[in-house]
Amino acid sequence: MEIRTYGDPALRRRAEPVGAIDDGVRAICEQMVETMLRANGAGLAAPQIGISKRIIVLDVGGEFHVLINPELIETSDEVEQVTEGCLSVPGVDAAVGRATRAVIEGATLNGETVRIEGEGLLARAIQHEMDHLNGNLFLDRLSPARRQSVLREYERRRREEPS
Repeated sequence: MEIRTYGDPALRRRAEPVGAIDDGVRAICEQMVETMLRANGAGLAAPQIGISKRIIVLDVGGEFHVLINPELIETSDEVEQVTEGCLSVPGVDAAVGRATRAVIEGATLNGETVRIEGEGLLARAIQHEMDHLNGNLFLDRLSPARRQSVLREYERRRREEPS
């Protein structure tokens, strides 16, 4: 599967809930995991591969998760500015303020509800992937001036890429 990049309308749509967790959903999850690992990502959301479903996969610090219909339950009041990038906006990064702790609930591939409490990078990855499910990118969390600067750098890098 190919990761959709900035400008693709699939990245700006709110993802639809998953109905039954069947073989088709499991196949999507498997493709997402393979795509994320191939790209050396910490997470991937289904809209990033053009599938408007509420599915995320995470691989942070030895913790691996596949979550279907995840919901962000809680975040800490404490916010930390940390440099963040995105597989859908390759080659650029920027400091983004996110809660230092996040709690998420979702279904596993077996349909069981799981609750994941993350701090640090895991909390950041949870929030980042949830943004994707809602049609948002890390760029949307930047000031207008910083967003323009990052996008100019992104466009410059894309022009310089070998075809």
